[in-house]
Amino acid sequence: MVAGMTTSSPAPIRPPARLLPALAAANAIIALAFGTFAAHGIEDPLAKGWIMTGVTFQLPHVAAVFALLAWRDTPLVRSGAWAVSIGSLIFAADLDALALGAPRVVAAFAPIGGSLMMIGWLWLGFVALVGDRLERRP
Repeated sequence: MVAGMTTSSPAPIRPPARLLPALAAANAIIALAFGTFAAHGIEDPLAKGWIMTGVTFQLPHVAAVFALLAWRDTPLVRSGAWAVSIGSLIFAADLDALALGAPRVVAAFAPIGGSLMMIGWLWLGFVALVGDRLERRP
């Protein structure tokens, strides 16, 4: 080792800070667009129900992501917020695709989105209880 140099582990790769709020905003516009489409452009009650179920899950999770970032913008909270945001997008997109006529096999993706939302919320509950002990201190 050269004098004056220290060894340290490389910094973890993190997405840009603006990407999570941008994803949440995209989630919101998708939910609003599909909700409006379901209310005014879809006759089939089953398709309308699928879309409205997706909207019902998607919009509250958008608000939750922004609330989480306002509460505590740390890597631990962001990781849970990412899971919640991606999970709600997958869940709602799956139902939207079914409503638009995708094959029923597409329905297999909804549980992945739902599971990601649950994992994200479990993680966030854990972080809320013990997060201060997990945070790295300089």
